[in-house]
Amino acid sequence: MTKKRALLSVSDKTGLIPFAEQLSAAGYEILSTGGTLQALQKAKIQAISVEEVTGFPECFGGRVKTMHPLIMGGILFNRDIPEHREQAKTLKIEPIDLVVVNLYPFQETVKKLGASSDISPEAIEQIDIGGPTLLRSAAKNHAAVTVVCDTADYEQVGSQIQGSGTVTSELRTKLAAKVFAHTALYDSMIAEYLSRGENLSIALTNGRTLRYGENPHQWGKFYATRGGATAWKQLQGKELSYLNILDADAAWRMVSEFEVPTCVMVKHANPSGIASAATIEEAFQAAYDSDRLSAFGVIISLNHSCTEEIAKKILDQKIFVEVILAPEYEAGALEILKGKPNIRLLAMGSLQFSENTLYRSAFGGMLVQNDDVKEITEADLTCVTKVKPTKKQIEDLLFAWKVVKHAKSNAIVLAKDSTTVGIGCGQTSRVDSTWIALKRAGEKANGSVLASDAFFPFPDSIEEAAKHGIAAVIQPGGSIKDSEVFAKADELGLVMVTTSTRAFRH
Repeated sequence: MTKKRALLSVSDKTGLIPFAEQLSAAGYEILSTGGTLQALQKAKIQAISVEEVTGFPECFGGRVKTMHPLIMGGILFNRDIPEHREQAKTLKIEPIDLVVVNLYPFQETVKKLGASSDISPEAIEQIDIGGPTLLRSAAKNHAAVTVVCDTADYEQVGSQIQGSGTVTSELRTKLAAKVFAHTALYDSMIAEYLSRGENLSIALTNGRTLRYGENPHQWGKFYATRGGATAWKQLQGKELSYLNILDADAAWRMVSEFEVPTCVMVKHANPSGIASAATIEEAFQAAYDSDRLSAFGVIISLNHSCTEEIAKKILDQKIFVEVILAPEYEAGALEILKGKPNIRLLAMGSLQFSENTLYRSAFGGMLVQNDDVKEITEADLTCVTKVKPTKKQIEDLLFAWKVVKHAKSNAIVLAKDSTTVGIGCGQTSRVDSTWIALKRAGEKANGSVLASDAFFPFPDSIEEAAKHGIAAVIQPGGSIKDSEVFAKADELGLVMVTTSTRAFRH
């Protein structure tokens, strides 16, 4: 029982041939099935058919291939138990030391089929039975068997085999844990499909312990969902905290709303200043100037590269920054920001949230929804006042609407020249949020526009807005007192447009 054997049976052939060549060079005897065997033979890699080992053909259209004692026994028998070794010898079961399997593309097939109330035979055929059994068997016996379910692990496993002829116990254990997480998600996706969404598949992986949760007396952890949290990379700075992650997520969602150069500054998951401009440097400065008081311990998010000029502005103006997010960083910016090693720099690449699913725990369960990615354009606006908005006002109204979507309800945003001048949010009454936004804006409120994330239940906010020179208002409408609110806007000479879309964020 000294000969090393590997079983290769994969749906995804990515990286298969180079990996199999490494195994063959290391003296492994390769067993294989179906399309995998054909791919190996085509590449002139010596491999033995599983049928040749078992003496039993594949049957039922390939539904049964590897479920045989000579295969399963070779994976599962315990090499440390004398009785197991003796029985394997008696039954002529040779050990299988490496199992490489990736599963039928069930999720991809369901996605391709699209939404339907009917169970598709095509999807059913993509439910892998032998694959999960092989993987789980090998993972159970990982003390002796190496199991690989992810093509990304070929390099590490191949390197260890090439170097020492074997795989370390530490890596075998890690790969086994990965298998159980992988097959658990695979099964849960099938359950979700067959139950038509009554069950939900959520996989949380790559968990890491944070310093603490929201407060020092709470523990906190961060997990990735289905390979998420891999598109961005931390370039510098202390470990991200629980609150850093929440704030950074909110900041990136906000800035992702915009295509023109835009900077978002966030405190406690709420925007403190947002600006769009001709250049990212101008947008940065305008966002900071819109509320310098709140920009202390701030999260800065940029939708264009962080330039050397922005890095200089941060240091020259002595801005206390917790985290910076940008698609990428100029080399000069990184060099300058090395002078502030505690600032966490996140390179976000092309990470977008266009089809993101949001999860939130509640009542011992989980609330699930899609993110609010509905875009409001000029065509969606209905003017409800005698005075009509100018082209410039429409631009500012739509800008303010994008911002108010991301402020906690009740939310009021004042903006002018594609820059916020006052934000009031998270209050128990809309007029309170209006007062806060107006106070923040001061004289800058004059001539600005106002966005409200929900309808006005009373005209009081409109009256306050008019006192401070607000020129135009955007709101969803839909209140039983709409006519009273519209009439008050007309009486005060304001422009008012409705979106027919609410933008609550709790």
